[in-house]
Amino acid sequence: MLAIRLTRQGAKKKPFYRVVVAEKRAKRDGRFVEIVGFYNPCREPIELKLDLERIGYWIKCGAQPTETVRNLIRKSEQVVAG
Repeated sequence: MLAIRLTRQGAKKKPFYRVVVAEKRAKRDGRFVEIVGFYNPCREPIELKLDLERIGYWIKCGAQPTETVRNLIRKSEQVVAG
């Protein structure tokens, strides 16, 4: 089963996250299928870039986003719509 989740990048105390499609059993920072965006909470304002088209494709294929990624998708859709 596939999951859409965050992988941690960056230095200690300065996290930077990639939003990836990965096998659910793979390690957090392990092997992944595709990078579909990034999230940088340390910048002001917060940097968030998601490829909503690819995320929609993977969800149709059966991938399930984690709760955090689901919230980021909602936030990204609000910025696009508003």
